[in-house]
This record gives sequence, C-alpha cells and structure tokens, in this order.
Amino acid sequence: MLLYLKSRWRGIAAFAVFVAASGVCAALYSLPFEAVLYPALLVAAFAVVTAILDISRTARRHGALSALRALPDDLSDYLPEPDTIAEEDLSEIIRRLEDRISRLTDDFSRRESDTINYYTMWAHQIKTPISAMSLILKNTDTPESRRLSAELSRVSQYVDMVMAYLRLGSDSTDYTFRETPLDDILRAEVRSFASEFIYRKIALDFTPTGKTVLTDRKWLGFVIGQVLSNALKYTREGKISVFMSPPDTLCVRDTGIGIPPEDLPRVFEPGYTGMTGRSEEGRHSSGIGLYLCKMICGRLGHTIRIESDGNGTSVYILFPKHSAPVD
Repeated sequence: MLLYLKSRWRGIAAFAVFVAASGVCAALYSLPFEAVLYPALLVAAFAVVTAILDISRTARRHGALSALRALPDDLSDYLPEPDTIAEEDLSEIIRRLEDRISRLTDDFSRRESDTINYYTMWAHQIKTPISAMSLILKNTDTPESRRLSAELSRVSQYVDMVMAYLRLGSDSTDYTFRETPLDDILRAEVRSFASEFIYRKIALDFTPTGKTVLTDRKWLGFVIGQVLSNALKYTREGKISVFMSPPDTLCVRDTGIGIPPEDLPRVFEPGYTGMTGRSEEGRHSSGIGLYLCKMICGRLGHTIRIESDGNGTSVYILFPKHSAPVD
C-alpha cells in the first residue's frame, strides 16, 4: 500500500491543493459554509470512487505480473496489455532482453557442443597411440616397462577423466541402468591397474562381494577406477583392501598417508587438493577426481563418503536397495 500511495502522490497532492484553494476562496469571498461543503463532498465522493477503481486495477495488474515469476523464460507472451507509454516501453525492453538471452543461449549451446565434439575426437585419437604403446610394453617385462605401463595407465585414466567431466555437464549424458554383478566391475578395474600394483609392490586384498547392484556399469567403473587410482597414488607400501561392508556398502581401504581431519569435509569440492595434494605423492593432483565421483554417485543413486584417521583412507560407496537413479 505504501508503494501504491508513493506512486500516486502527485494526484493526492493535487487534490489536497484543490481543497485548500477552495477553502481559501470561500473565506475570501465570505461564502456560506454549506455552499463550500456541498461541492467539496461531491469532489471527495468522485475521488473515492476513482481511487477504488484505480486500486482494484492496480491489484489485478500486480497479481498478473507476480504470476510471471513462475512462468518460463518467454515472459513477453504472458505480459498484460500495456496501458501507458512507460509500460509499452518496458514490454519492448523485456522482448529485446529475451531475444538477446535466446541468442546467447544458442551460442553457448553451440560452443559447448563444439567443445565436447572436439575433445571426444581428441580422446579417440589419443587412445590409439596409448593402446599401441601399451601393446609394445606388454611384450617386455622389465622394471622400466612396468613403470612405463603404470604411467601409461594413468595417462589413459586422465583422458577418461576429461571426457567424464565434459559429459557430466552435457544434457546428453547417457545412463544405462541394469542389475550388474559388482565383482565383474571390480575385477575389470583392478585388472586395469595390475601393472601399477606390480610396479609399486602394493598388495591387493580383494574379497569377492557376491553382490548384484542396480547401476550403470560404465559410470560406476569410472568411480571405482578413480578410488583405486587415488589409493595407489597415496600408498607407498602396504596393501589396498576391497571388500563389502554391511549394509550394502563397498569399501576400498588403503594403508597410505591418509587425509588430515581438516581436509575431510572438503575432499569432494572441485579443485580442492588440501594437504595431501601438496605432498610428494599428490604433487600432480588436480582435485577433480573425487568431485566427479561425488557427482556421478549422486546421479546413479549411490552415496560415497570418505573416512581417514591420518593412517590410511577408507572410501565407502553405499548401494541403497530401493533407491532410484537421480536425473
């Protein structure tokens, strides 16, 4: 109401000046009080009726404009017909802003599509020499070849990480949910790190889970691969254990350098590396891997969490029995 009165202050001021001027004129000419009161009442009645109609009209327009907040971006199609030149100008400004936003959105979508297409092509091209080098290294069994195989496997994983990062931000991300034996995914990911386990002389304690989970095999495999990669990166000696922890929770536990308590709440933030990332083992850490794991698990309907007491790290992935994938 205060805003309404503020917007009509000129009319209210004009009416007050008119009443005051009428009173002054009546006093100067010594007119009877009744001669002044009657026209003043007529004018006041007219002003009240006009104010009621104006308030009603303003309330309707305010309601119509307030409803636009819940409407889609094409607001101009729902705007009430303008009654004044100012409203017509505002409607035209809104239409021009919509056109500009539409052009910017189309341009952004095109650039995003071009970027994804470029890196997809790049990933396929870079995979060819990676595969060729991997085949060459498999024909030799020396400490140097095992180390090169481990580093080559990490390069391949970085390529997969780039593609996962791009696809997660795309509207065309594909998910195929099926009842999948968890052990099949685990064995495939462990096998891909075989050369690194051997080179680093890290023992693997794998306990078959015997579980079948509703998931997307490719994306869950990416998450498990990232977890194993981190475990290997930050474990100088000892072992990595993979087992099922009740209820329905996969655990990957290492005997590595661990994570400081102050870093644990932020390990899933994009780009965050913390004290562990500044260590010798994590000097090349990007802080993207765990962020992607968190995003992917959320979309798969799984839950991921990390525990560390400063002496090793445990990563838990919970598979709720009746959880639905998140769009």
